[in-house]
Amino acid sequence: MLAIKLSKTGKTNKKNFRLIISEKSRDPYGDVLEILGSYNPHSKELAVKAERIKYWLSKGAKMTETVNNLLVVKNIIEGKKTLSPKAGQPSEKRAAQIKAKGDKKASQTAAPVATETPTPEATTETPAETPQA
Repeated sequence: MLAIKLSKTGKTNKKNFRLIISEKSRDPYGDVLEILGSYNPHSKELAVKAERIKYWLSKGAKMTETVNNLLVVKNIIEGKKTLSPKAGQPSEKRAAQIKAKGDKKASQTAAPVATETPTPEATTETPAETPQA
């Protein structure tokens, strides 16, 4: 599946990004089908080839959540911004997996062994005689 995503360029503290299209699982720093534009996060400048982005979207390419939000804010495409996961927070899919795993553990430990405690009425036995030696 093709994906429009960001590829980091620039120096350590002066990052710039390229908008590229390539296979979703492929390394964004390797071979790409086409460079669609660039984004400078410091000046918030976005330079893209809008007609090429629309062309690839019509061919069935998907976008990452970050790219979608950039293009919606700059009015290049129409749609809603998506909520991308914050760093350190699990995605919805991972949160569901953790919850399911927790439910499975809870159901295994939720069946405690039933032990009956004797009630005072049930213990009406007479005390045993103790032999004296």
